Amino acid sequence: MPTGTKGGSHPQGRQTGVSLSDRRLEGTMNLSKKDMLEIRDLSPEEIDLILNTAASFKEISTRTIKKVPTLRGKTVITLFFEASTRTRTSFEIAAKRLSADTINISASTSSVLKGETLMDTARNLEAMNPDIIVIRHSAAGAAHILAGLLKQSIINAGDGAHEHPTQALLDMLTIREKKGSIEGLKIAIVGDIAHSRVARSNIYGLTKMGAKVVICGPAMMIPREIERMGVEVCYTMKDALQDADVVMMLRMQLERQEKNLFPSLREYAQYFSLNRDNIRLAKNDVIVMHPGPINRGVEITSEIADGPSSVILEQVTNGVAVRMALLYLLSGGVK
Repeated sequence: MPTGTKGGSHPQGRQTGVSLSDRRLEGTMNLSKKDMLEIRDLSPEEIDLILNTAASFKEISTRTIKKVPTLRGKTVITLFFEASTRTRTSFEIAAKRLSADTINISASTSSVLKGETLMDTARNLEAMNPDIIVIRHSAAGAAHILAGLLKQSIINAGDGAHEHPTQALLDMLTIREKKGSIEGLKIAIVGDIAHSRVARSNIYGLTKMGAKVVICGPAMMIPREIERMGVEVCYTMKDALQDADVVMMLRMQLERQEKNLFPSLREYAQYFSLNRDNIRLAKNDVIVMHPGPINRGVEITSEIADGPSSVILEQVTNGVAVRMALLYLLSGGVK
């Protein structure tokens, strides 16, 4: 358990009111997995465990000295082959707040530029005996390859258009904090669904936790037969937003599109931007989310992104807590 808490006690799970030490008695404190690769592999109980653990870690970030010795002596490597601001920084802060040694490697500073393969890079990192490797890569399945090769725990920080599990977990934590529960909520996910790893991970997670998930976007950005994932498909903002409890906006994934799928960004914004007019279709207490980076004026107006319904910055805050929880749990959790 994290040490150094005020009064020598364990932090409490904010949503459940159950301490982590109490949950230990239930035998649910440790993840059974070596790696965190995809939401699809998690059970609802495992998702609850991660979210409860993350909620307990949030208090650390409010202290004057934002550090506990929980992972002292552990080494975490972040290996990023794609550009990132929030995810990479969040993992680094999470590791340092748990007192882990942190090493950051990007494609621009690695031997990949000299022709080294991902497997060779991984083997060389393994030889240095780190404990956890966090990887982001443009190829779907890259994290799975490392997990099969290495003894270290691997965390998928986004692989192509496949999954982004930690983003979905922080989104679920944010929703749970704001709504009390995920079960029974209508959650609209709007944008470039076909190329979004965030959308895919959230669909897996939110449906597992009992939400009604509605996806919306241009027809050419909706994968075929996606209804098999347990979602409802809409092609207009009116249908998607009607009585929604949560609206999650996604950006256009232009870097993953082989060709432009919409005539212009202006036209896209005309039909699929969240603004002060169409948000009125949602419930009065709707919360608005976005994984970032935001393209203001395209998928969302500044008025909404910065407005009272927005929880976008709270998502960022919760990202640190979720990644602290995963580093802790994959390192063994409570024995």
